[in-house]
Amino acid sequence: MRTRVLGLGNDLLADDALGLEAAAVLGRRFGGQVDVARSSTSGFDLLDEVVGAGRLLVLDTLATGAAPPGTLFEVREGEVAVAPGGSPHYVGLFEALALGRALGLDVPAEVVILAVEPEDVLTVGGPMSGSVAGTLDALIERASAIVTSWLAADAEVTSTGACISHAQLH
Repeated sequence: MRTRVLGLGNDLLADDALGLEAAAVLGRRFGGQVDVARSSTSGFDLLDEVVGAGRLLVLDTLATGAAPPGTLFEVREGEVAVAPGGSPHYVGLFEALALGRALGLDVPAEVVILAVEPEDVLTVGGPMSGSVAGTLDALIERASAIVTSWLAADAEVTSTGACISHAQLH
């Protein structure tokens, strides 16, 4: 099953560069074992980033206002309540996935999102805040653990020719 790591963000907007930077590190760490994409797109353009992946690990910032900057969140696709009226980007990741499924496109069945509460996503050209930059190593390590478990599960299936259950992946 093809694994894709997708770093989302905008490297011109301080903390919003986090997902892009983390994805670049994971790309170097895992080489050709996984697909790594870095994207500043939103809307229907996200379909290009998700089609063809069996599993998707998304790295991003997530401004909840409910946690201190630098807080790391890990959620699965079905655990996130989408805001009424859709994404503030009009079409976001969840809408792109739903549309892909409705159209019968090859979109991932498993989606994990690692996101960090930002401090500053408005400063143009500014560096990441200390609280968010300080979370980068923890984000990369958690993402690496997820990718490693997915690769191990794939290797087990390949070597045994058997199918394993979702429960065995945890």
